[in-house]
Amino acid sequence: MTHSLFAALLLSLSIFTLSAKESPAPEWPVELAAYVLTPAPKPSELLLKPGDRLAICGDSITEQKQYSVILETYLIACLPDLKITCRQYGWGGEQASGFLKRIQNDVLRFKPTIATTCYGMNDFRYVPFDELIAANYRENLTAIARLFQENDCRVILGSSGIIDSVPHWVKSAKGTQQDLNLALSRFRNIAVETAIAEKTGFADIYQPMLLADLAAKRKFGPEFKIAGKDGVHPGWAGQVIMAHAFLKAMGVDGDLGTITWDEATDKATAQGGHEVTSCTRGTLSITSNRLPFSPGPGDSTSDASIRAGLALVPFDDELNRFTFRITNASAPAYQVTWGSVTRRYTQAELSKGVSLAKDFEDHPLVPAFKSVWNAVEARQTYETRQIKTLVHGPEGEADLEGIFAVTEKARAKLESAVRNSLKPVTHPLTILAVP
Repeated sequence: MTHSLFAALLLSLSIFTLSAKESPAPEWPVELAAYVLTPAPKPSELLLKPGDRLAICGDSITEQKQYSVILETYLIACLPDLKITCRQYGWGGEQASGFLKRIQNDVLRFKPTIATTCYGMNDFRYVPFDELIAANYRENLTAIARLFQENDCRVILGSSGIIDSVPHWVKSAKGTQQDLNLALSRFRNIAVETAIAEKTGFADIYQPMLLADLAAKRKFGPEFKIAGKDGVHPGWAGQVIMAHAFLKAMGVDGDLGTITWDEATDKATAQGGHEVTSCTRGTLSITSNRLPFSPGPGDSTSDASIRAGLALVPFDDELNRFTFRITNASAPAYQVTWGSVTRRYTQAELSKGVSLAKDFEDHPLVPAFKSVWNAVEARQTYETRQIKTLVHGPEGEADLEGIFAVTEKARAKLESAVRNSLKPVTHPLTILAVP
């Protein structure tokens, strides 16, 4: 499949979410003709506030600590001025009803100011759409939204994703893959309706996963599974789509800084958390106090790769714009070297501005980004042990407040490592005019 076909599918998805009054419905891919998706609300501004305490809540897909690590690492590395702190509360097999039973003890005690939820996959019970099951999901999701808001916590309700095969490890699963995905589409619509009714945010995970799965299978074949090899738990490609949905629901604009070089004067400027420390004949030294999203190289054809996810949704274009441009350019083209990689651009491209983080998979900021990633991953891993194993284990049963006190001391060291993981990076950028 060509890039233009990917773009066309994504465009059709974005138009499909509009109401009939806003735009006529486009021709939907024939494979998706049975799906009827309610228009979803979108944020009108940045929902995040400086100093926010984010609770990332959900079932086993959240407990995988993949989209949650992407999400938090982005907030720490790419938006450091906001000084957001996070906690991860994924719990395998959980439904919204189960989360309600532990929300006060596990989550609200830490006074989050904003929360994301991702329920629906277990709630629909892996059966064709059932009105009674759906009514129970609506009731529990509404209760979650209200409880967060009653405790001065903004909330973004996330839909579930899709399934990529009937999970035969779920003994009670019934129906075909399409039967179950159609049921999930209606649970997604319930989440939309709940978000509108309760005036919360909404992260649409289902729609982009549905479309990306179709696009990927057309290009790579049926073994590429957005929802994961077991049919339910996404690999890194699907997890990128989830993180993209939550960041978009937060109203993040994705402008992560701009470097500008004026060829006529051989002077360079920077903005958005970056500083040009020297500039001599097109060789720039830049100090960056914030980082673009920089996972490094990967296999864009594999559902286990972050790079594949970045190719399936407009993550770089919408959330990862670290721009370089030239003013007063005189040559028809230029070679731009960032780290050990060199790319050629036309004068027109550089006058408009090119996206460094998108075009350079490997670059000097990757190691610094991975340092943040590793610190976030370590702390989130401990949080699963803290809540699931200790707080809800025999230790917590014997002395709940005591085990919270002890585990919070251990967690504090890991949180300090997260806060200290982001450091300024000085890196070179070289521009050479070519015919």
